[in-house]
Amino acid sequence: MIELPLTSRRDELLSLGRDLQLPVRVYRGAARRAGAPLVLHLHAGAFTTGGLDSGELVARLLAEAGAVVVDADYPKGEGQVFPAALTQLDALLRGLHRRRARLADPDSALLVAGEEAGGNLAAALALMARDQGHGRLAGQILIGPMLNPCLGTASLRAAEAGDADCRWAQGWRAYLGPCEDADHPYATPACTQRLAGLVPALVLSSADDPMRDEALAYARAMRQAGVIVHQALLPAPSGWPCALMHPLPAPAAQPAWVGALRQRLGDFLSLFLPGRTARPQPA
Repeated sequence: MIELPLTSRRDELLSLGRDLQLPVRVYRGAARRAGAPLVLHLHAGAFTTGGLDSGELVARLLAEAGAVVVDADYPKGEGQVFPAALTQLDALLRGLHRRRARLADPDSALLVAGEEAGGNLAAALALMARDQGHGRLAGQILIGPMLNPCLGTASLRAAEAGDADCRWAQGWRAYLGPCEDADHPYATPACTQRLAGLVPALVLSSADDPMRDEALAYARAMRQAGVIVHQALLPAPSGWPCALMHPLPAPAAQPAWVGALRQRLGDFLSLFLPGRTARPQPA
């Protein structure tokens, strides 16, 4: 059995200005290479639950795959309707760009990654970065992203979800609330009509993921808009997205999807090392 390199982590608060601070946990893999990408990671939790502990599995896999990872505990739950979390995360992304030399390397590429509700926020940050034109963001990683509040896909029905009382319906109500911007593309990325110009994307789902259909539809729409898209459907059973919020099992106990996810993350992140370029896969 091959033992994976140890990953270090530390907790801290990053200042966002105006007396705002966001809790983060920083992960570094032992096998990190020079110029390793810096990744802002956003956990799952249907906009209502989750935190630094529930984001650990994906954050560790990103670190093992070669990134320096900043896992953020973004605002969620009651009173944190759109765009509260997104506004703070955009400020955090700007701060990470300024701190690249301290956190990783001066020329490290900056990416955003997230699963489920975190995938929604990651996709929205990529849209914002495109619209702001600042060039800070280099790539996006969307893992079973929660993108469409309609909750009418076949994959959601197969998971016996999508009714008014399911966790994702409740999560959308908490996130969108009564706000007039509920159909804003930053709030519901699946509904945007303008995807051209986005940074390269890795879109991952699993065969039994309730978010599978909206993830694949978003990948297809980005590709049709000319965005560089890498995508994969990982093996079932996965138990996503809940399984993504559990601790990373010991190597001998890891299901097949863990190794597949680690490999896909590593392949994509390697494209952002110095001298490499993110390139499209064949459709």
